[in-house]
This record gives sequence, C-alpha cells and structure tokens, in this order.
Amino acid sequence: MAEIKLETPVTESEIRNLKAGDKIKLSGVVYTARDAAHERLIEALNQGRDLPFDMQGAALYYVGPAPAKPGEVIGSAGPTTSYRMDPFTPQLLKNGLKIMIGKGNRNQKVMDTMKEEGAVYLAATGGAAALISERIKEMKVIAYPDLGTEAVRKLRVKNLPLVCVIDSTGKNLYNR
Repeated sequence: MAEIKLETPVTESEIRNLKAGDKIKLSGVVYTARDAAHERLIEALNQGRDLPFDMQGAALYYVGPAPAKPGEVIGSAGPTTSYRMDPFTPQLLKNGLKIMIGKGNRNQKVMDTMKEEGAVYLAATGGAAALISERIKEMKVIAYPDLGTEAVRKLRVKNLPLVCVIDSTGKNLYNR
C-alpha cells in the first residue's frame, strides 16, 4: 500500500495503477454532486445537453457541504453514503468520470463498470469533515443552485486525504 499524490484531471493509466488500500493525497479540481444533482446530470446526458463540467478524468465527491462561516471557504464537508448515487453512476463512468469519493460500499453494476472504464472509488473518512474542509481551498457553485447544499460545486483541493477502497480491477476493501 503506497501513498500516492494525484492531481486532477487524471488519466486512465494513472487510475489503473492505483490499488485498493493505497493512501491518496488528491489535489486539483473536484466536483460535488449528490442524489438530486445526479438525476439532473443523467437527464442532461439523456437529452443530449452539455454537462456543467467536463467529465473526462474528473473526480466527483458525494457531499452536501454546510454553509461556510465568515472567513472560511466552505463549511463542514464530510462524505455522504454513496449507494444512493449507484443508479446514475454507470452512465457517468461511461462519460469519462474516473474518481468517485464518498463512504460505504457500491453495487455490483457500479463495480463492473469501474473495471470496464478504468475508474476508482476513494473513501473520505466519515467524521473528519472539519479536516476535509481545511483541504478545500476554493469553492464555487457551478450548476443547479436551486438544490441548495446539493448544488454542483467546483472545489479546488490540496492534499485531500483519501483511501482507495475499490480499485479498477474490482478489489474491494469492504469485502475482505
């Protein structure tokens, strides 16, 4: 198990080199989306409309951050349970998504699509929302502001601490 520094956007070869158990320090742009935003992203794809960000090599964090206190970039930003995004995830993976960040296990269809498309699932530590928010250097709502905390945000992160829990070969730390 290695400690690996990654910068987004990532390439498929970078992703295929990651192994379950690797400790990741992620920097660059990370987008946020939860259930309601995922529905809208899929609706846009199904209708042939552009997405609010380039999915190629992107990282998507399942989070609905709390409002920022004065002088802060973002409020508490802990991961949400990922299985709620599973119905939408395969289509996003087929459109270039390479990194998903959340907590909890994923269904078999998501894991099979991860293997086909060369993607990974990284875990952010639940309960470490304050630490995570310190790693977020910039935040901007870029789509669906009517969704409030579930709006799509563009985050700029520096050394966000994550663990690869499901790699692109299907090895899954949750199923040890």
